[in-house]
Amino acid sequence: MQEEQQPEAAADPMSSSDAPEDGPKETSSVSQNISDADAFKILLEMKLKKRQKKPALPSTVTELDTEDGSKVYVVGTAHFSDSSKKDVVKTIQEVQPDVVVVELCQYRVSMLKMDEKTLLKEAKEINLEKLQQAIKQNGVMSGLMQMLLLKVSAHITEQLGMAPGGEFREAFKEASKVPFCKFHLGDRPIPVTFKRAIAALSFWQKVKLGWGLCFLSDPISKDDVEKCKQKDLLEQMMAEMIGEFPDLHRTIVSERDIYLTYMLKQAAKQIELPRASESEPRRYIPAVVVGVVGMGHVPGIEKNWNSDLKIQEIMSVPPPSTSSKIFKFVLKATVFGLLGYGCYRIGHRTVQFVLSMPAAQSYLQRLTEVPQH
Repeated sequence: MQEEQQPEAAADPMSSSDAPEDGPKETSSVSQNISDADAFKILLEMKLKKRQKKPALPSTVTELDTEDGSKVYVVGTAHFSDSSKKDVVKTIQEVQPDVVVVELCQYRVSMLKMDEKTLLKEAKEINLEKLQQAIKQNGVMSGLMQMLLLKVSAHITEQLGMAPGGEFREAFKEASKVPFCKFHLGDRPIPVTFKRAIAALSFWQKVKLGWGLCFLSDPISKDDVEKCKQKDLLEQMMAEMIGEFPDLHRTIVSERDIYLTYMLKQAAKQIELPRASESEPRRYIPAVVVGVVGMGHVPGIEKNWNSDLKIQEIMSVPPPSTSSKIFKFVLKATVFGLLGYGCYRIGHRTVQFVLSMPAAQSYLQRLTEVPQH
């Protein structure tokens, strides 16, 4: 896939104090004697000196290499874990990356700028307005699936009193402290994932899965979260519920493993150094990338790392299946049927009430007497 098909970065968190200004600084005698290229080299040298040759990394980090010498450090996290936040911070500080890639898409990027209190409130409040918005954005079946998965996340949030995605917010903060560090969104857009997941299920499988998600109530402790450092908590719960649906596991986990791997490899392309003039030959250096993903995706990323990946197929959205059309029709028929029955019951009672009034009975009696005269 061409470069322009990658999702745009959510931000380019470059430290304003370290980044060079565009154009010459007239107020500084030092900057008048130094070019932008030289300033870039100085800052880059400072960054490389700070970068550890043999970084002391947490046990949750997997190191991967590209053919051109770039390094990728994949931090496997549990989405509801304070320990994972610390692992992310330490890794970024140790390796001073050129790019940080997180397991988010543009539809979930808002969580990077929300505080814990707001996120806790948002996760716990799943109302009709959110349901209508999800259905409008993704369609009936995909919207319902999205709300059911939000219910799972809200269940964990309520049990632990901890908002999801803390490791991504820490990654965003730390990346902003590293000179020239870019921040990329590495996950497949969630509407595509939901639509492909729904298309993979039969009508009765959708009903069965929805039933299991609706009645989720098992208690979860913080110890359970830390035990899940070998497998992400949310994805482990989902895997248990969808274990009998291999096609659903393929779309929600395996296909996203491929997409995340592809985005990490794209981010790990060599970096071109600035040139003093157009005649100067181009020079490149290997890139250093930190990936922040759920622990459940790490084995899949390792498995796909040396493969020639094509993501066009897993980005396509199949047309609605017959079962989806039937379910949509049944849902609409049920809603309109209930509304019609309600109107009928209200109207029937209203007519009976009006007819029972003396004035109405007198008027009807007069109408019956007119034909006789």
